[in-house]
Amino acid sequence: MPSAPTLGGGASVTLDADVFETPFNGPLVHEVVVAELAARRRGTHATKTRGMVSGGTQKPWRQKGTGRARAGTTRSPIWTGGGTVFGPSPRRYVVKVNRKARRAALRAALSVHAERATVHIIDAAAFDAPSTKQAAELLHPHRGGSVLVALHDDEFAAAKSFRNLSRVNVLHVDDVGVADLIGAATLVLSQGALDALTTRAKKEAS
Repeated sequence: MPSAPTLGGGASVTLDADVFETPFNGPLVHEVVVAELAARRRGTHATKTRGMVSGGTQKPWRQKGTGRARAGTTRSPIWTGGGTVFGPSPRRYVVKVNRKARRAALRAALSVHAERATVHIIDAAAFDAPSTKQAAELLHPHRGGSVLVALHDDEFAAAKSFRNLSRVNVLHVDDVGVADLIGAATLVLSQGALDALTTRAKKEAS
């Protein structure tokens, strides 16, 4: 059975083998990560077409006899202040991925951390008040890159303690996705977050 050490000392926590001993499926994880990152895009980018910009109510000069190139409107894309051709418009980037596939990718990402021994457990209740110094001391022996700290409800003191540390991303466990797990070198979980992640990943696992 895989296990995860507790930061600051204490007994190791046993991890669920059904979740943390899953073979890595690269194409599936890639598909889910792409879908998650796409869903985070706001899609509010927009440009004005020639029908949206001001001007162009009449021909700027007569067709012939001026020596200038013929023009029918000042809204033309080749004019300064004219409309944009084929510019971006608001859209949704959401890509559908089946829940079963998402859970399988979640198990694979968690298993990678378990295999590399980069999963650590913290006692969130030990933070009576926010203390960045205390959080830094807990993480110092295990820093090897970016750190993802996942916490559960009412663990505000721990969240405030870790959030000011460099290269540390603090998320509520419900907001943790496969992209967050894959992008982190070290995973730090409270016991409540570990239970929630395990429950989410085990659904329909069979």
